[in-house]
Amino acid sequence: MQDKKRSITPQKAIEILNNHGTTVTFEEAKIILDFMYNFAILSVNQLVKNKYSNSDGSKKYS
Repeated sequence: MQDKKRSITPQKAIEILNNHGTTVTFEEAKIILDFMYNFAILSVNQLVKNKYSNSDGSKKYS
């Protein structure tokens, strides 16, 4: 897990998942949160890349 401050703690993730019928350990919650944060970063990067690229791969803006 990264040392950056995050708004959702593993304990809060455990509570949220438990409220929806899923039981996870503290370590599993940390892994889930790491995955979600990394996936979010990749998604935003992909959106930005697509916004500033033409369909042929060339850049719209310099």
